Amino acid sequence: MSATTLPASDAGRYSYTGLQRGLHWLMAAIILAAFALGVWSAYLVVGTPLRRALLDIHKSLGMTALVLLALRVACRLALGEPPYRKPLDTLSRIGAHMAHGALYLMMLYMPLSGYLFSASGGYSLPWFGLFSWPRLLPRDKMTADFGETLHHWGAWIIGGLLVLHGLAVVWHVFVKKDEVLSRMAP
Repeated sequence: MSATTLPASDAGRYSYTGLQRGLHWLMAAIILAAFALGVWSAYLVVGTPLRRALLDIHKSLGMTALVLLALRVACRLALGEPPYRKPLDTLSRIGAHMAHGALYLMMLYMPLSGYLFSASGGYSLPWFGLFSWPRLLPRDKMTADFGETLHHWGAWIIGGLLVLHGLAVVWHVFVKKDEVLSRMAP
């Protein structure tokens, strides 16, 4: 066995579990799709059928991400983080923890601010046409406007974090040439 080849039993030790990797990539796809639909609908005329349909899918994806986030956090707490073959330097480790914390926070913030906006604005709360989420807030224009503002600025923040996350992956793969991506590879 060469020095670059690990026994099958050791290879998985340095990667996240299949469930953790699956949740990561599924949520990445959901979040990117929700982001794209939200941006697209922002450029459409309010009240048009296409805009309403896109926003219904956007809301459904956002609430799906919220439910999956609970599962993802539970998995992370139960399964932890795999070790690195070569530990990250202190600055990279701190940066990674801060960036991941910010992403997790925004994965909670965005669906909740969207719910605040929609529920208090009297808008639909669909889940892919199968049911509607319960409206737990009274209809209130001021609260809806506040939720809309929170959601709007949150979109800029999560968009920036996603770009930084992608750039960090590129840096680890092409500059540092370390194992960071392989730990989460599907």
